[in-house]
Amino acid sequence: MLIPAFNEEGTIAQVVIPAREAGFRVIVVDDGSQDGTAAVAAAAGASVVRLERNQGKGGAYAAGLKLVDTPYVILLDADLVGLKPGHLESLLAPVMKGEADMSVGVFRGGRLLSDFGNRITPQLSGQRAMKTELLRSLPNLQQSRYDVELKLTRWAREHGWRVKYVPLYGLGQKLKEEKRGLLAGLAHRLKMYLQILRYALRPKA
Repeated sequence: MLIPAFNEEGTIAQVVIPAREAGFRVIVVDDGSQDGTAAVAAAAGASVVRLERNQGKGGAYAAGLKLVDTPYVILLDADLVGLKPGHLESLLAPVMKGEADMSVGVFRGGRLLSDFGNRITPQLSGQRAMKTELLRSLPNLQQSRYDVELKLTRWAREHGWRVKYVPLYGLGQKLKEEKRGLLAGLAHRLKMYLQILRYALRPKA
């Protein structure tokens, strides 16, 4: 299991602990955090990879993949609220049963605003499961930032992957405005949307 994390000391333990309870090895990639993310993740039972400077979500995945030695990998965001072992089992099941090449988790009945955002743009969900080799096949993974989910979605469509969207009931996400304050959170959100938009508008190779 891979969890990229940047300044998430307030939420990372509540993601790592349920994952460990479900029996998964958890790799947290501390993406140049300036807080206690790495220490909190390690105390919760995760293996931690520390990056000296922020490399973005794709760069964090690429660093963490070096430690993954399982045929399947689950990707999770570090700011989830309400994660239960059952969510992970639901996410992984379609891939392990051969029903899908990649499963994508969609929030349902967790937190109103994160539910709303996930319903509108489920292709941007950071909660995924797939064969490890498929994640490794994504070109330029290390250079990807907030656009990594959109890249995965497009790559899957172009290469005929079977993708299944899985409802994750009772799971939500802490908003950037809650974590960083209103103005800083809005600025961070705008930066994220601009990176995603640039990739979405880029002509296909």
